[in-house]
Amino acid sequence: MSTALPLLILFTSLIPAGISFFLAQENYVLRNTLNLGGALAKLALVIVMLVSVAGGATYEVSFPLAPGLVILLRVDALALLFISLSAVLWLLTTVYAIAYFGTKPQLSRFFGFFSLCVAATTGLALSGSLISFFIFFELLTLSTWPLVAHKQDKPSLAAARVYLAYALPGSAALLWAIIWLESATGPVLFAEPPDLSGLDPTTLRMIFALFIIGVGVKAALVPLHGWLPAAMTAPAPVSALLHAVAVVKAGAFGVVRVVYDVFGAQNMVALNLGTPLALAASFTILYASMRALQQDEIKKRLAFSTVSQVSYIVLGAALASPLAMIGGLVHLIHQGLMKITLFFCAGIFDERAGVKRIDGLNGLGARMPWTAVSFSLGAMGMIGLPPLAGFVSKFYLGLGALEAGAPWVLGVLAASTILNAAYFLPMLYRLWFLPAAKEAHGDEHAPGLVVPAVITAAATIGVGLLAASPISPLGWATLIVTRQYGPTTEVPGPEPAGPETAGLEAARLEAAGPSGAHVSGARLPGPGLSGTDVAGPNRPDANLSGADLLAATPSGPDRPQAALSGAGVGWSDISDPQVTKADTPKTNLSRAAPSAADAAGGRP
Repeated sequence: MSTALPLLILFTSLIPAGISFFLAQENYVLRNTLNLGGALAKLALVIVMLVSVAGGATYEVSFPLAPGLVILLRVDALALLFISLSAVLWLLTTVYAIAYFGTKPQLSRFFGFFSLCVAATTGLALSGSLISFFIFFELLTLSTWPLVAHKQDKPSLAAARVYLAYALPGSAALLWAIIWLESATGPVLFAEPPDLSGLDPTTLRMIFALFIIGVGVKAALVPLHGWLPAAMTAPAPVSALLHAVAVVKAGAFGVVRVVYDVFGAQNMVALNLGTPLALAASFTILYASMRALQQDEIKKRLAFSTVSQVSYIVLGAALASPLAMIGGLVHLIHQGLMKITLFFCAGIFDERAGVKRIDGLNGLGARMPWTAVSFSLGAMGMIGLPPLAGFVSKFYLGLGALEAGAPWVLGVLAASTILNAAYFLPMLYRLWFLPAAKEAHGDEHAPGLVVPAVITAAATIGVGLLAASPISPLGWATLIVTRQYGPTTEVPGPEPAGPETAGLEAARLEAAGPSGAHVSGARLPGPGLSGTDVAGPNRPDANLSGADLLAATPSGPDRPQAALSGAGVGWSDISDPQVTKADTPKTNLSRAAPSAADAAGGRP
């Protein structure tokens, strides 16, 4: 286990940020070289870690600040998914920003906060504990505010105030949730989820609500979304950063961490937390899509589209089924590629054609073909047309909804797709089929602006066409779910129950029953996986999901063949084709039941 790489990857953003603040405005070459060099170094480190983490490696470093207060940086597969997105898009956004701003004033300040924002996003992804997550979460808030206010005109300053008006109460809710939880459980590490048995269900639901409010502000869950459309007064590179790389993705990533690494899939089911969260995400998806239809400005329409699309990630986490989680995680990457393409193009339309409103797009397809094609691909991907990136996300979310016993989600996805088409297709019609006004102008004589948009548009096609590859975002998302949240530990059954494990041991014995039932997490279909077999309700060796393990209590009913279903059920009833009975039953414990694994390993 190496301690150097997490620090190095953090410093690739922190060092350019720290130096940029002190560079003179006219020192363009050094400033641009520093920021591009940092982005390239970060991308190189990510490639090295992708290879190592795919092979099972973990990188971790910690800094004790006080008793019980530790800054922990940890690279696992989930962290690397987010870091990979930020590394690729930071490089492209840096190229775009250099071309976009040219010799405009206050660039040292801009690039300083720009790199600091990326550093905060990287630290948030690397965080291995709740307190580490909160520190970088707050650094992200503070580093983003000056970017929203960068123009320093009245609309920008007003938007920055709105952003803080939402962000600071959200941070307070998040801190309240962390203190409340850790006062009962001790420090919470994502690799070792806390024992929540000492808290009553009502308290846990209140803490969960505070967590969702805290991270939901940045994830732009309705009604916590108002800051995001207001922030569209910021320059195009900032809009791209907010929507595709940093803030909203940090919020969605936080939801995933809270659901799976703090509460766990089984507790989500036992406390009935998944369904309300799924309903909130679904309402956000539909409400924001309808608001997007009402917008006349390009960036405002894209902003409400972001509010809608980011909630796909939240929906995947809330459904708590393996396929839904895969769909949500892969959408973290896919939405980033599609949305940054759209914002790159919106900035090009503004800078090169003076077009800010949708009715100004008429005929620009002929004048600006590369930009128009890129915008069209991003829009069609958002709609979900195959084989583009958005189709893959929606397909897996739909499968996950059926797996979770929540077919109503298919209606949400279908309605969302229709609304996506309703607000994107008229824009494409204007680009390609309506004549341009006589006074219209536009050119693409700015490769620094156009090339990043073309690259991300091509990636929107590539990740869809190559979705079956194990190195695709879908393949990596599947790796995350199978490795970190699927079955990981095989331990012998019944052991002497000590004071710390008696209740859990009783639940294990009851779940196993006299027939020696096989209790397992899910084995998932997807890239690189095969040989799944669904256990039927009459199968002699009952195959119980992780949710059943938690639901079975010493006083519960005797149900050796029980199977849970309904929205939010944790893991599919899927197991190996052959299950062998033994005198000593074996229990295959999922990642979502860490305390059982700890008990088996003799850990306190």
